Amino acid sequence: VFATVTTIILQQMTGRLSLGSKYDLGQALREFPQNRLTKGIFATLTLSSITFGCAAYQAGNIIGGSLGLEMVTSVSQKYWIAIISLIAIFILSRGKYKLVEKFLIFLVFLMSISFLSTLVIIKPNFLSILKGIIPSFPKNSLYLVLALVGTTVVPYNLFLHSSAVKEKWKSIAHLKEVKKDLLLSITLGGIISASIVITSAVAFYGKGISLESGIQLGQQLKPLFGSFTNFLFGLGFFAAGMSSALTAPYAAAFASSGVLGWKGGHNSKGFKGVWLGVIVAGLIVAYLRAAFNINPLSIIIFAQVANGFVLPIASIFLLFVLNNRQKMGKLVNNIKQNILGSLIILIVSFLGLWNIIKLFLK
Repeated sequence: VFATVTTIILQQMTGRLSLGSKYDLGQALREFPQNRLTKGIFATLTLSSITFGCAAYQAGNIIGGSLGLEMVTSVSQKYWIAIISLIAIFILSRGKYKLVEKFLIFLVFLMSISFLSTLVIIKPNFLSILKGIIPSFPKNSLYLVLALVGTTVVPYNLFLHSSAVKEKWKSIAHLKEVKKDLLLSITLGGIISASIVITSAVAFYGKGISLESGIQLGQQLKPLFGSFTNFLFGLGFFAAGMSSALTAPYAAAFASSGVLGWKGGHNSKGFKGVWLGVIVAGLIVAYLRAAFNINPLSIIIFAQVANGFVLPIASIFLLFVLNNRQKMGKLVNNIKQNILGSLIILIVSFLGLWNIIKLFLK
């Protein structure tokens, strides 16, 4: 719940940034700092964290999508890793934002139907679910809490969303439309994430079994609720992985293009080079995982935790930019928005810092 609310607030901020200043977040990082040293630091941090973060995420995206298709078809994920990567390359190589948007809408629809249908079939205890809404930190769970925050409140999505708003809406008159679109999409994403967690809990809680992969989850569901749940969950895994396999490289390209000031938009060589590099890096790591039998959850969680550390940096700069009245005009941050933004930054920063301390203690 916290992760979903945080995402809504932060992405509303990026939407206002694009409508008010006419810059996406990457362009703002290049244009707004007046000091050259500050510009250089922001550019270096952004390019290194977002690009490498997206590459790490891409491996998890490809692995997740391929695991889903293996659950559905029983064909080895080694083949699906290549197919998912090629589909991503084909879609992004068209250089058309509308095509990417339509394909993503289809995948989100498929994901929603799959995961929510699975949730209906397994009939969880909704009283226990309501109790679980109250925040708690079971022993040794902080690492996974940070991972869940990191996968829901993803820094690269701030860059992608600001670029999408800049592409789709042109003036502050569209602010209500931006907020409505954002509220619907992020809330749906939160419900989908919750359905995955609930399904996993029903399948594994109290059974003394350690969850190591998505296939294991499907196998656990099959004898309990029938093969159709395994099919639905696998289809949902594919849709989730495939959609993210498009957004991660796309976001890295938007961030790099904005920060470095590349001309030519989607069709520039630099833009294409970044998203292609992220896909290839993810493909290589995914195949290394298959070759050396690395636990896929360790790769996914590593990417999520890494992004959990990057998030405070992106959020602090976003808050800084939104307080620039000269650039933002009527959409400059008010006191309430500053308090909310600062509170979120403090909480996310605490989670990241605490996790670093725990790692050093171990």
